[in-house]
Amino acid sequence: MIQLMDQTYSTYTADDQAVWQMLFERQMAQLPGKASQAYLDGISATGFRADRIPDFERDLNPRLRKLTGWQVFAVKGLIPNRDFFELMANCHFPATTWLRRRDQLEYLPEPDMFHDTFGHVPMLSNQAFCDFLAALSQIALRHIESEEAIAMISRLYWYTVEFGLIQEGDGLRIYGGGILSSMGETTYSLYSPAPKRIPYDVETLLKTPYIIDHFQEQYFVIESYEQLYHSVPLIETALEGLLVS
Repeated sequence: MIQLMDQTYSTYTADDQAVWQMLFERQMAQLPGKASQAYLDGISATGFRADRIPDFERDLNPRLRKLTGWQVFAVKGLIPNRDFFELMANCHFPATTWLRRRDQLEYLPEPDMFHDTFGHVPMLSNQAFCDFLAALSQIALRHIESEEAIAMISRLYWYTVEFGLIQEGDGLRIYGGGILSSMGETTYSLYSPAPKRIPYDVETLLKTPYIIDHFQEQYFVIESYEQLYHSVPLIETALEGLLVS
């Protein structure tokens, strides 16, 4: 597992804190009624605040460890597949520490701390979701030398952890961090007539390429986080079947 990097919290400027607050407040203004209840509960449980960038070691990780045994692991940016999956197999969620500038509020070529923390960390308060992440990462590590296998696992990760929707009692809701941290896609994913919304099916996800430069053309809908976790044996079986076909 890669060496832990210090978040160096003291280097965040007053302008960084102001950018965080701007991003936080505008997303939280639109997420009630759109985000999964598990995510909204996680915002509170993890202690996220508008007026303060999360401090991984002092505030965030002590809360997460009590909730699910997970913690945030600071990284410089995108990391190799093996390191990424090793971290999550050991209940460490990799999160970068740099925050976008004011002129980057709408688009970034790669994830920043707002995406990694605001988008993903609240869901780490949900045990079934965490168990799914760890189990999926263990599958990935068993196939880490196969580019084809990792490509398929990446598709499933993309359409669940990053861009997943869930059918809750009161309607369709968002749990994917890529949507939850995007002002435009939050509304688009639920209400636009353009994309398809498809019931969660492991083999279909493994075979469906994704796009990174505009809103998604399809979203996959789970019924519960337990469904995600209980689908892990199906993922391994389907993956192995596709690799030999």
